Amino acid sequence: MTALLTTANWSSSHWIKALRAADPGRNFVLHGVDEYDPASVRYALTWKPPEGLLPSLPNLEVIFNLGAGVDAVLSDPDLPDVPLVRLVDENLADRMTEWVTWQVLTHHRQGLAYLDQQHNRLWRVREQPIAADVRVGFLGYGVLAQNAAGIVRALGYQVSAWSRSPKEADVPIFAGEAGLAPFLGQTDILVVLLPLTDATREIVDARLIDALARDGALGGPVLINAGRGGLQNEDDILAALVDGRLKGASLDVFQTEPLPTDHPLWGAPNLIITPHCSAISDPASVSRYVSRQMAAYERGEPLINVVDRTRGY
Repeated sequence: MTALLTTANWSSSHWIKALRAADPGRNFVLHGVDEYDPASVRYALTWKPPEGLLPSLPNLEVIFNLGAGVDAVLSDPDLPDVPLVRLVDENLADRMTEWVTWQVLTHHRQGLAYLDQQHNRLWRVREQPIAADVRVGFLGYGVLAQNAAGIVRALGYQVSAWSRSPKEADVPIFAGEAGLAPFLGQTDILVVLLPLTDATREIVDARLIDALARDGALGGPVLINAGRGGLQNEDDILAALVDGRLKGASLDVFQTEPLPTDHPLWGAPNLIITPHCSAISDPASVSRYVSRQMAAYERGEPLINVVDRTRGY
């Protein structure tokens, strides 16, 4: 059975090497480089596949997504009706937790202000609240958010979350449309880790920003988005940073990537920009995950972490 790899702008050589090391007996071919018979392909291992590629594989049985978001795959109007497996990887979750914790601490402990003071050779101690007085809310509470929330909570912050539907959790959960406004109204630092669906596109807009707490220990709300760029209205975020409705923000994802050099967000006050690097998939770790799934599938066992297409994740 042939497994076809396509990685968009990622380094394909690292990926094909890792896959062959994890599963040396399997035939892995690289789209655009290796010759292959489309009819021989049973598995597609992909990140942002070219439109039309997956429908061109007549005997495709399973699609494995190599990154956290599946919206690029689901956007293909002719996507084959086969299982789409999302990536759930401990390494990926740990990387996301590192990035989220870094951003929470930076805004809480006034890292940007101290960096500015350093540039201006200014020695000044700024008052800061204790972590227990800062409320961190996770918009979306899947695997990545749950992992990050555990570390943030261990640091002493008040942690809560919003989920599309009720779920058992170790933090207070607000659920559904009725729970969104109460959740936002008691959140000082909002961490966005939602999947991108029709229902969540540009959910982070002026209305959502204005619903965040204004009575918190930080003196204003902070936005952190490491989900998808399509979740945010960038004009609204820019305006809120400029007029102070947002005290600060950290964005790792954008509507257009790379972020154009002339985009006004580059000059926004109190904004941290990172180049979609919060949780980069590790080829070796992901290859082992995919190899285990393929082997289990061939033994007749059910695939795990299959996307519910009606929900978009």
